[in-house]
Amino acid sequence: MAILNAFAQGGVRLNLSEICRRSGLPLATGHRLVGELAAGGFLERVPDGTYRIGTRLWRIGSQAPAVTGLRELALPHMEDLYEATHDNVQLGVLREDRVLIVERLRGTRSVPVVTQVGAMLPLHTTGVGKVLLAYAPPEVREKVLAGELARHAVRSITDPAELRRCLEQVRRSGYALTRDEMTLGAASAGAPVRDGAGDVVAAMSLVAGTRAADLRRLLPPLTTAARALSRDVAAHWRGHPDAFSVERKTGA
Repeated sequence: MAILNAFAQGGVRLNLSEICRRSGLPLATGHRLVGELAAGGFLERVPDGTYRIGTRLWRIGSQAPAVTGLRELALPHMEDLYEATHDNVQLGVLREDRVLIVERLRGTRSVPVVTQVGAMLPLHTTGVGKVLLAYAPPEVREKVLAGELARHAVRSITDPAELRRCLEQVRRSGYALTRDEMTLGAASAGAPVRDGAGDVVAAMSLVAGTRAADLRRLLPPLTTAARALSRDVAAHWRGHPDAFSVERKTGA
């Protein structure tokens, strides 16, 4: 588990020394376990001697309910939103005090972004994250506010009092805006996705270049897509869709 988690910290390819350092394992132990994982298809050894996540692990992970359920419902709305804006479209859920990106759409004309499916991003510097944090349970929100608010770009909010005011504004307005907070040159707008009880279970965002971005112009199509997805979530899922592991309603 420690070896596999080493790849979650970033880095598509890692050599054996990097894997052992990240996992805290002795080199001999790491060498043996990495060999077993590679033999089982959970890791792949590439010609330059480094390792990457194997396709077997990807096939297992792709069956996670957070992926199969929410993505199925969201993709049509995300595709419509991309066609309307031609900007990056992202969908995230709250996991372990961070944002788990479960889907993204990016076109050839979109601004480059660091996000990929399966990435874990900070809550305080992203549009999806600010939405999820604003509507998170109070204990989660207070934990994040009390922890380290790392600076990722020039305009990252690192002051807890300022972030608290920002989250209050998100709850009042129903959306979040960022500029040069996660990545220099990128701006985002985020909107909540709600279940039938009105609870926020995910967030959808648009990411555009800071110079060309008119975030107010992006808000109407974004909030329309988020509301449409919310209606689908309410119609096709029952109970609290934690990781969307609940069953579909009959007849869905």
